[in-house]
Amino acid sequence: MDSPKRPINNHEAYHAHVYFDESTLDTAKHLHQKIQQNFPLKLGRIHERPVGPHTMWSYQVLFFNADFDRFIPWLDEERKTLNVLVHASTGDDLADHTKHAYWLGDTVELDLRGF
Repeated sequence: MDSPKRPINNHEAYHAHVYFDESTLDTAKHLHQKIQQNFPLKLGRIHERPVGPHTMWSYQVLFFNADFDRFIPWLDEERKTLNVLVHASTGDDLADHTKHAYWLGDTVELDLRGF
């Protein structure tokens, strides 16, 4: 099995989607709070249900290439066992969630039928 592609900083804007379930909800909430305290980034709501192409509970973090080199290593360290999709935000949703998709942790299957 191929290893997930690690995030690289070669786009202008990004989304990170933090995935969790009922058993990791507290960890995800704690990470959400730590992101809010440590970074001036736009944080999405905590969704306790699948939303859009995301097949697990999740929340998103919007950030730019200027934030990448500080935020991504920090996020990788602080995520504990949570899996995180990091993808470009180019306006092409299908490419962003496939070609421009990178992972911290394991990959999570996405439902791409809506694209």
